[in-house]
Amino acid sequence: MNINELKEKVVKAIDDNRELILKAGKEIYATPELGFKEFKTTEATASFLKNLGLEVEENIAVTGCKATLKGGKPGPNVAIIGELDAISCANHVDAVPGGAVHACGHNVQIAGMLGAALGIVKSGILSELSGNVTIMATPAEEFVELEYRAKLREEGKLTYFGGKQELIKKGYFDDVDMAMMFHSLDMGDKEALIGPVSNGFIGKKVQFIGKESHAGSAPEEGINALNAAMLAMNNIHAQRETFKDSDRVRVHPIITKGGDIVNSVPADVQMESYVRARTIDGMLDSNAKVDRALKAGAMAVGAKVKITNIPGYLPVLKNAELDNLFKENLIFMGMPQDKIIEGGDFTGSFDFGDVSHIMPTIHPMIGGITGNLHTRDFKIVNEEQAYIVPAKAMALTVVDLLFNNAEAGKNILDNFKAKMTKKDYLDFMESIDKVEEFEG
Repeated sequence: MNINELKEKVVKAIDDNRELILKAGKEIYATPELGFKEFKTTEATASFLKNLGLEVEENIAVTGCKATLKGGKPGPNVAIIGELDAISCANHVDAVPGGAVHACGHNVQIAGMLGAALGIVKSGILSELSGNVTIMATPAEEFVELEYRAKLREEGKLTYFGGKQELIKKGYFDDVDMAMMFHSLDMGDKEALIGPVSNGFIGKKVQFIGKESHAGSAPEEGINALNAAMLAMNNIHAQRETFKDSDRVRVHPIITKGGDIVNSVPADVQMESYVRARTIDGMLDSNAKVDRALKAGAMAVGAKVKITNIPGYLPVLKNAELDNLFKENLIFMGMPQDKIIEGGDFTGSFDFGDVSHIMPTIHPMIGGITGNLHTRDFKIVNEEQAYIVPAKAMALTVVDLLFNNAEAGKNILDNFKAKMTKKDYLDFMESIDKVEEFEG
């Protein structure tokens, strides 16, 4: 068979099983779980893959699962990835008790990943491919519930707070040569976006430590940690004009504890923040300025400050060759070229950025939803576009990569120069992961 005949078989297999794919996405939507708690979602995902006749390794990083589709000949290993976790948005109409809801579109990702796997398996084309396809459902893309994750870390169950970070460390990407996934996005009158880039970030937990005293009768005997925190926030604001425009820096601290009781000078005030930037150098530079601002706030009132830096995510890098293959497959499927946006600038962050520094990756955005992600307005409005289009496009891109002795895949790998080796990556993560105490 020629490559177009293989692709038509994949498309037919997905179309014939359309309702099965939609059912998987809807069932996952109905049982949202936050990061490293996705036990039901992992079970549902693994069950779908087992029904395709695949061997599945479960709970690969507390939760998550992995399966491998073996091609007829040796060649590159292409990973198709989906994310298991939901977010918290209590005012969304579909939020469950506790506030969890898939207003991030991750249920769509998982269903698209499963649909791609189904199309490759049920079309019977694996014997025509040179290489393997890894299906990997990853936990904890959303960087939330840090106290819970810190507890898991203390128990020795994980090292990093992001799912893909943890899987890189544990070696689950060691046999993967390139990776793909997609995100849902409100595209307006467009249908897809290819070639996005994003910010990375460093996470921060900050504790200002003062001295309590009676706020009414003896405030002069205390050291007001809340004043230190407020000064620190103003200091951060004073740094903003020093951030390079090209670094796209975003710093957004919040106070998570402002004191204990109103008639006692606050002695324990806590903050959290991200420091985001478009480049690793930008992340490090802006983070150093934020640390300086925090210390100055402490020094002004004579407080102490404890700064915990947490490895966040790296910026998403794009691969033009992979992007072009994906775009051509959207067109092959009938999507008008003028409905495809090329290039996108996102100042948010994705842990897929970490993977993109190690291997060729693709991270397109697909429509079919309305409303901003992570808000009460998020809604799936076009199931075909949201679930089925990306399933087909990813499966067809795998065919391109692994057909004809994996010529296209091997060319991409030959032309690719990784920004980091796995060792470089882990060394960088370790360099960020530190606690500093400053006596102000």
